[in-house]
This record gives sequence, C-alpha cells and structure tokens, in this order.
Amino acid sequence: MEQANFHHALKIREDLCIGCSHCMSVCPTEAIRVKNGKSVLYGNRCVDCGECFRVCPVSAIIIDNDDFNYIYDYKYRVALVPSVFTGQFPEDISLRQIHSVMLELGFTHVYEVENGVEILKDAITGYAAQNPDKKPLISSFCPAIVRLIQVKFPSLVENIMQLKPPLDISALHIRHELLKKGIPDKDIGIFYITPCAAKIAAIKDPVGEKDSPINGVINMDIFFSKVFRQVKQKKNLSDEMPVGSRLTSKSACWALTGGEAAYVQGRVLAIDEIHNVIEFLERLENEEVTDIDFLELRACDESCAGGVLTIANRFLAAERLRNHTAEYHPDSDGKHPDETTPISDNNEYLLENITVGEINPRSMMKLDENMGEAMRKMEKVNRIMQLLPMVDCGICGAPSCQALAQDIALGDASIDYCIFIQKILEQKGELSLEDSVKIMQDIWGFGKTNKYRDLKGI
Repeated sequence: MEQANFHHALKIREDLCIGCSHCMSVCPTEAIRVKNGKSVLYGNRCVDCGECFRVCPVSAIIIDNDDFNYIYDYKYRVALVPSVFTGQFPEDISLRQIHSVMLELGFTHVYEVENGVEILKDAITGYAAQNPDKKPLISSFCPAIVRLIQVKFPSLVENIMQLKPPLDISALHIRHELLKKGIPDKDIGIFYITPCAAKIAAIKDPVGEKDSPINGVINMDIFFSKVFRQVKQKKNLSDEMPVGSRLTSKSACWALTGGEAAYVQGRVLAIDEIHNVIEFLERLENEEVTDIDFLELRACDESCAGGVLTIANRFLAAERLRNHTAEYHPDSDGKHPDETTPISDNNEYLLENITVGEINPRSMMKLDENMGEAMRKMEKVNRIMQLLPMVDCGICGAPSCQALAQDIALGDASIDYCIFIQKILEQKGELSLEDSVKIMQDIWGFGKTNKYRDLKGI
C-alpha cells in the first residue's frame, strides 16, 4: 500500500521564508498556503515540479540531495548521467573530457541514462498493442506528471504506461552487468545526476514499486560546478578517456521535447511546461479532445533541458545537445570499439523487469476517506463558495477562493480569513477591528501588520 503522503525533495526553510506568497501563486496544484507569515507545503498536493523553487526571491525553498561523499560507501560507484548534463557545457568541451573528470572525482563507472531507450522504444510499441483500449497512452517518463495525474486528474491514471523510464532500465542493466562479474550487490552504488526535484522524489519513493534500483541522487547544479571547474583546470583531456557507450542521435535527444514522441506511431502530441499540460489534460478529461494515441507530457519548459537544477539556458542547452549528437553516432558496424556489453545483450532480462505495478489515484480533491463524510464536506465547500467573492486575491493565505473553501471544510481555515467577509462582519459589528488585525497576523505574521502602525506623514 502506498504511503498517505509522497516523499518530497522540495523543502521550505522557515528561517529564510518571508511569506511573500510568490510560491503560492505559481504552484500548479495549490499545494502551498501562507500561515503565520511563512509558506507551508501541503504534501498531499505537491508534485515536486519545482515551480516554487524557481520563483522564491530569498532561496527559502531548497531541494534535498544526497551528500556527494555518500558515493564512497561503495567500492563500485556508477554515475548515471542524463544527456542533458552534456548540454550544460560549452560546445568546446567533449563527452570524453566530461566523463574523464567524473572518474577523477571518484566514480568508477560512467553510464548514460539514454542507453535505456534502446529497450524502452520497442517495449512501448508492445505495450500499446497489448492495451488498445487505453488511449491515449501517457508517458511515464516525467515523475512530476505522473504525480500530477494522480492528484489532479485521477480519472486518467489508468492511461499512464506501466513501464519503467530509461533511467531505471539503465540502472537495472549496469547493476546486472556488475553482478554477473561476481561483484556483491552491497558493493554497487548507482547514483543519478538529476536535473529536477521530481526525479529525486521518484527515486526515494517510486510510484508503483517498493524500491528504486538507484542508491542515491546528486543535484545537477552542484555536480556541474565540480566537473566544469576540473575540466577548465586540466589540459589535453580529450584523449584520456574513451566514451564507454554510444547513443544514437535520437536516443540522446529523448529527454528533450518531442524526443520520446519521435519513437511512437499514430497520432502523438508532445506537450511541455506543467501549466500547458494541465490545460490540455482538462480538455482531455472533459472529452473535448479525442483520437490521440500517445501523449509525451513533461513538467518543464523544453523538458529536461529546462529542469530546475540545470545551469544553462534551456534553449541553448537543447541546441548544444542536438549538436553533440555527432559524438553519439556509432561506428559503421553499429558498435563502439570500447563498448564491451551493449544494453541489448540484456534485452530479455530487462524486458522481464520493465513493468511497474499499479499506479493509484491520490486525488487532492478527496475530502475524507468516508464517502458519506466526504459528500457532506463537498456540500459545505459549495455553500462556502457562494459566499466568497471569487477574486482569488490570496490575502486569505490560500491561492484561490476554492482552495480556501476546501480548507474551511477540512477545518484548516475560517470563513473570516477572507478580507471581504471580514469587512462585511466589521460593518455589521460582528467582528472588531482588533480581531480583524489578529486574523491578518495569524496569516501573514506580526511583522507585516505591525510595520504600518504609524502612517502619519505618508
């Protein structure tokens, strides 16, 4: 059984938060409130998309990751590198240089995530043939989108492909290869260089599975700085380290917008940026859009090139990655001379382990586990909505009037949190000015209300 709440990589540092509400305003699932002058995360709604991280003006929102020194807990240390990591570097820095420095920094193996595409692309075709009634099929690549559908579009959960993404497939492959060489499993540590918070959350708390084949996660922005500094300090690195595997140019671009869709037959749409995805899924849920075979949905603009932990401009990173594909073309015989065990050699094993378990809905609109009580609370929400002004001003500490109504029904807020209701109650003599100020202090903190005590001379 899945946990009541997701694991979240995003954390709010209360000591730094100024309660500016920027994060609350941009959150696509209304997962943030302001209470006592600080932002508060509602874990049952958050999908770890990282939009709040992007807009926080004081860096009060952080993304957890594993300490880099954690890699030394293992004798064999594998870096799983997504192709977008290459796109962070200037054009004059090669894959060979990047991989060479990564080994110098402590890894014993470097393996590119998109190798898993070679297994997944055929699995998608087979999955679509076996599930003709599930249209459109929705890609399981982006964990923020999987969670978004779970909490905001639960009726579409069955459309999500129950297939592992290239990341997990590559992790299974490299671990299987090392185990075949007689290396104990406890000595193998596989670490993913992540461009986003959602993939951290997915590794720590995988959907449809008990455990992830990946041992740890390293944030891309931190690791890029380490590698780039080393590359710039060294000379003539280009011939020191051969590239261990070769991707096709299409595989290397899988994580970009349209990269996955290029492998799928039929009517296929590729949609990026989470608000665009939400707008489209609303149309799909309302049956305004039909006859689509496959949806490639990504939470970030320009997909993984626009991840919140990337360094480079997303458009330039995508361009650099496409330019780098010259390095990915295999030799004329289809195999790179330094590649001893292509992933296709483990095709049977990987296909046996490529599926994930049932993906369950976790509707954020669910007001109670008891159906009767949930219906009563929904009726209360509807009654409250008729009283609220529907201007979504956010002064109540909730992102919208509907969110406030739900909070009231759940006992997390009061009707007089609404500034319009406050003024009406004051006018009727049912709420004193002191009580009104106290309510605002409970929401926005003492400092924001106290600073205006003396307005003379303004």
